[in-house]
Amino acid sequence: MSDKIIPLYDRVLIKRVEGEQKSSGGIIIPDTAQEKTQIGIIEEVGEGKVMNDGSVRILKVKKGDKILFGKYSGTEIKLGGEEFLIVKEDEILGIVK
Repeated sequence: MSDKIIPLYDRVLIKRVEGEQKSSGGIIIPDTAQEKTQIGIIEEVGEGKVMNDGSVRILKVKKGDKILFGKYSGTEIKLGGEEFLIVKEDEILGIVK
């Protein structure tokens, strides 16, 4: 049985995009010196944000979108040896085209 996480409400599950391994000058950057990227791909989305009147607003982002999120956004989790991030839609800064 493989584990799968489906976020609740207005949360999304993100897989970070790998950062650059080399600097612009061609110097290889070791893993310990690299900052985690703030760009990721949405793996799963919740059903929507519950509004004050009880209605549900569908999220503006969807599975497969490449997005930019805040440096300290969300909660990091590990699942099946992979790292993911769960964030609220409000913490997403934009969609990368």
